[in-house]
Amino acid sequence: MPNTSSLLRSLMLAALLIVCGAQAAELPSRPRIGLVLGGGGARGAAHIGVLEVLEKMRVPVDCIAGTSMGALVAGSYAAGLSPAVMREQLGKADWNDMFIDNPDYSEMSFRNKTMLRNYLPGSETGITSEGARYQPGVVAGQKIKLFFNQLVRANQGERNIEDLPLPLSIIATDIGNGDRVVFRDGSLTKAMRASMSVPGLLAPVDHQGRKLVDGGLVDNVPISEVKERCKADVVIAVNVGSPLLKPEEVGSLLSVSAQMVNILTEQNVTRSLAQLTPQDVYIKPDLNGISAGDFPRHAETADRGRVAAEALIPQLQKLSQPEAVYLAWWQGIEGAPRVSPVIDEVEVAGLKRVNPAVVERHLTLGNGTKVRPNEINRDLLRMYGDGYYEAVDYSVLTQRDRNILRVMPLEKSWGPDYLRLAMHLEADASKGSTFGLRAAYHKTLINQLGGELIASVDVGNVNRLGGDYYQPLDAAQRYFVETTALTEQTRTTVFQNDQRIAQYNVYQSALGVYGGVNVGLLGQIRMGWLERKRRAELDTGTPSLPDGDVTFGGVRLALDFDQMNRMYFPTDGWSARFVYFDSQQSGYSRIDGQLQGAMSWGNTVFNARASYSGSPRGQLPIYDAASLGGPQNLSAYAQGQIIGDDIAYAGLRAEQIIGRLPLGLRGDMRLGISLEVARAGYRYTETQRDGLLDSLGLYVGGETPLGPVYLGMAYSSSGVSNFFLSIGVK
Repeated sequence: MPNTSSLLRSLMLAALLIVCGAQAAELPSRPRIGLVLGGGGARGAAHIGVLEVLEKMRVPVDCIAGTSMGALVAGSYAAGLSPAVMREQLGKADWNDMFIDNPDYSEMSFRNKTMLRNYLPGSETGITSEGARYQPGVVAGQKIKLFFNQLVRANQGERNIEDLPLPLSIIATDIGNGDRVVFRDGSLTKAMRASMSVPGLLAPVDHQGRKLVDGGLVDNVPISEVKERCKADVVIAVNVGSPLLKPEEVGSLLSVSAQMVNILTEQNVTRSLAQLTPQDVYIKPDLNGISAGDFPRHAETADRGRVAAEALIPQLQKLSQPEAVYLAWWQGIEGAPRVSPVIDEVEVAGLKRVNPAVVERHLTLGNGTKVRPNEINRDLLRMYGDGYYEAVDYSVLTQRDRNILRVMPLEKSWGPDYLRLAMHLEADASKGSTFGLRAAYHKTLINQLGGELIASVDVGNVNRLGGDYYQPLDAAQRYFVETTALTEQTRTTVFQNDQRIAQYNVYQSALGVYGGVNVGLLGQIRMGWLERKRRAELDTGTPSLPDGDVTFGGVRLALDFDQMNRMYFPTDGWSARFVYFDSQQSGYSRIDGQLQGAMSWGNTVFNARASYSGSPRGQLPIYDAASLGGPQNLSAYAQGQIIGDDIAYAGLRAEQIIGRLPLGLRGDMRLGISLEVARAGYRYTETQRDGLLDSLGLYVGGETPLGPVYLGMAYSSSGVSNFFLSIGVK
């Protein structure tokens, strides 16, 4: 027998249609209404408030067109989402995280973490036979697209524009020739994503050989579209565009670029508004003080849209319909409740270079399961975190009565070979300044298993040539072998009684061969042999340390687990690192261990770190000794001021978040205080310092496009103090 609730719903709908039919026979036919929702970035949340008033006034529409954020709201409305549901979903979204493509640092593959530790993500440049190729935008839009999928319930089945009950048009721009592109069919979420691709910020969307960006460049308030699409008698047009900046506000490259886009947008808006007639309804909310990037203020923005629409209730009243008529119309838009189908098959489509097993290792969904947004989003973000793709998407399709989950990774169009860069600048009052530049050629996906080669060069205070070949041994890249080699020249400063007494040039070469296992997303374990050669020569000062050559090698075991949610300034998580090196020929072994944790309470973040370096057998020789000093490593002391054996350290930091970087840049700025203590059981330098060493520091810092930044000062009860500045990746 049919479900009772379904039967009652059908009977009620039938009765409603009969009533509506009777009322339609008595009432004159209503005008055809076209709704236009303009673009404006975050200001587009005002559309939700307008829709709330249309719902309250029982104003149905016959077609809808949207641009940029207006496309998001229009697409959601046509897909059956009520204004209340849209407001709720926008409230749940983490807008600070939405424009960050990568998952949390803890959810990324260990190999990609290694790249991020050593190089700046924004520097990744493709090296091809046709020359250099660059990333198409600051943000690829990975999380934005997944949010769109979740918003329109794509996990319940692919949403195509032509299948929606309300005729919908979404406007985009062909960045290649400036053409106006109108989506009237095809993937709803792809059209929404294309229309919101702000040039320079969001990467364009590839569609039928075109590269599509924000529709606001050509038609920000697409009035002509609804006039053509449904022959609208009445147009309700909502304009949420950003006003032009004042001349005194245009003073940087970013503001000049924004002003150029605003000028183009305002010109086509003026042309569109000229098409309005006296019977049309024009709504322009007062959004003063709300910028196109103020997404966290979506609730306030929606409220302002509602206020603007309520001011025009007398005009909207003329378009109001009886409750039964309006309800029947909305139920036709909303449709019957949909459920997620049970998946019969999972397929990975579109790969050219990456082994499908690399993708499948992250999939927790399989045959016989239902696709739930939180689970599929998590799995796809983990895939994206491998670093091979510019986007990873999915669709749920039904073919010959079989439900198929299709996972669609899009490999980087500018890969698979890259140039990577990094820079570092450090200065302190005790040691002076150091700088360094790093460049690397990174060749990925060398073979079917995903072999990688990195050749790097450092210039500055450290001069280094390095090479690394990494070869997975299975398709899922769980097991691997790796060979590393380097030759470098560095400088070591020797301190005694807080004074620099000597500086040595140190020449070193090393060769390592390892085998290991990647432990899921937890981290990596490796074991192998490391052979090193080291020579120190006095450059200036008193010869306080031995010169000469030494060659030594031994077994090296390393465990590196990292579950911090961010690389440099985490708000949550933990990490653990353990390294054991044993050199039988040199008569010593070395242990390095470190534990670190972070937790937050509102905008206050606490970080704790404890570490130990020492020699279980013999004594650490000067050429392989541990050290203390520098920012967040006993900050009151100069970098490397204390060199020795049996070194223990503990530090606690409390940081207050005082600002956040603009959209598309992960990180925040913090004001912090640090308390650090350490002990060196045996010292090659600062031989007079016995007992506990301490440091109390105050600093500002944050994660920036150039890497982590610290600026601060620290003081020790022993009387030593230090001012320090650190910028970039070491």
